[in-house]
Amino acid sequence: MPAETVATDRGTPALRTRLLVAVLGPLLAAAILIGVVGATLIADVVRRTNDRVLGGALGAIAETVQVERGEVTLDLPAAAFGMLENTERDNVYYRVAVGNDLLTGYADLPAPDPATLAIDVPRYRFARYRGQKIRIAEVRRSLPRIDKPVIVQIAETLDNRGALTRRLMLALLIGECVLVGAAALLLRPALGWSLRPLARLRGAVEARDERARPDFSPLDTGPLPSELRPLAGAFDRLLAQLDTATVGVRRFTADASHQMRTPLSVLKVQVALARRGSDAERREALDEIADAVVRLERLVTQLLALARAEEAGVSAPLEAVDLREVAAAVITRQINHAIEAGIDLTLEGEGTAGPVVSGHRTLIFEILSNLVDNGIRYNRRGGTVSIMLEATEAATTVTIADDGPGIAPEHREMVFDRFVRLGAPGSPEGSGLGLAIVRSAAARLKANVTLADTDGGTTVVLRFAHRA
Repeated sequence: MPAETVATDRGTPALRTRLLVAVLGPLLAAAILIGVVGATLIADVVRRTNDRVLGGALGAIAETVQVERGEVTLDLPAAAFGMLENTERDNVYYRVAVGNDLLTGYADLPAPDPATLAIDVPRYRFARYRGQKIRIAEVRRSLPRIDKPVIVQIAETLDNRGALTRRLMLALLIGECVLVGAAALLLRPALGWSLRPLARLRGAVEARDERARPDFSPLDTGPLPSELRPLAGAFDRLLAQLDTATVGVRRFTADASHQMRTPLSVLKVQVALARRGSDAERREALDEIADAVVRLERLVTQLLALARAEEAGVSAPLEAVDLREVAAAVITRQINHAIEAGIDLTLEGEGTAGPVVSGHRTLIFEILSNLVDNGIRYNRRGGTVSIMLEATEAATTVTIADDGPGIAPEHREMVFDRFVRLGAPGSPEGSGLGLAIVRSAAARLKANVTLADTDGGTTVVLRFAHRA
C-alpha cells in the first residue's frame, strides 16, 4: 500500500467516532440554543414575577393617597413594604410627589416626566440610584380638586432578582450537562449495537482468509439492515465477477496446456530425431519442427485472442467503425494466405463508403479475420471467400461465404464451442478456437452471429442491431 494511502487511512476517524460526532454535534448545538432561549425566558420570568410584586406594593401605596380638606394625604401601609422583603435584603425606595412638590419619600429618586405617564397605569423602568441599578414602578394619579398630578414611585435594588436568575440558570446548565453527558454515555453502547451487523459483515469477509482455496460464493451474513444490504449485494456481485474471471483463467490454463501438449510433443520427438538421424532425416525433422512451431504460434495467438474476447470488466468507449475499411484491412492481412491456398477474396457492397456501426474496431477485425481464415483454410482450391456488407433500417449485416464442404445443420451450434473440429480425415489442421473467438467477441459487441442455410459451403452472418 502506498505511503500516502496509509497516512490518509491513519488520519481518518473511526466510523464510531464519526457517528458520535454526528450525533453529539447537533445535540450540543441544540443544548446551546436551548440555553440561550432558556436564559432569555428565565430573565423574562424573573422580571415579570418581581415586577408583579413591585406593582402590588405600588398599588397598595397609591390607594392610600387621598384628598382631605383640599389637601393630599398619605398613609403608608407596612404591608406594601413587607411584600418586597427577601433573603437578599434589597434596598427599597419610594417617593410620592404632587407635581414638583415632594409629599414623602426620597427626594432624589429619579422622577419621571408626568406627561409621559398614563393615569392609573403603572409603568416599570430601570435606573441608577446611589451607585446601584434599581427597578422603579411608578404611576400617575388624578385626584379630585387637585390640579397637579400625583406621582407615586417605589423602587428596589436588583440583588434578589440577580440571585434568582443565577440559580435558575445554574439549574438549566446542570440539566443540560446531565442530558448531554447521559446521551454521550448511552450513545457508545447504542452505536456498538447499531454497528454489530457491520462487524458481522466484516467477520464474514475475514473468514474467507482462513480458507486454503478462494471462496467466491455469496456471503452468509444473516439478516442485514437496509443500509447494509446494497453493500453486501455489491460485494456478492464482485465475488461473482471474480469467480467468473478465475474460472476463465483456470479454463484458459487448462485449454492452453491441453492444446499445447501435442505440438510440444512433436517438437520434442523431432528434436530427438534431428540429433541422431541422417542429413535427410534431419531435414525432414526440421520441416516437422517448423510446422509444429507454426501450429503452436497460431494456437497461442488464438488463445490470446479468445482471452481478450472474453475479458471481463469495463470496456473501452464505443467508437464509430467503418465496416468496409475493416473488411479491406482483413483482406490485406489474409491475401498471401489466400494466394497460397488458391482462393479468391472478394468484398461486395454498394459505394466506396461502407456502413458504420458503433463498436470496437479491434474486436470486429478479430471476428472478420477468423471467419475469413476459416473460409480459406477449409475451402477447396480455386474456391472463393466473399465478404458482403448490407445496411438496412433495422440492422447492419456482414456476411462471409465460402465454397467449402459446409457444416451439417445438426453441428451448426456445437462449432461455436471451444476446440470443436468437425473436419474429415486429411482436412487442414486447426485449433477449433476460431468460431469460439467469433461468438465471444460478438457477444461483447452485443452483435449476433449465426450460420445461414445454404446449398453448399458455409455462410456466416454477423448482425449489428441499430441501437435506439
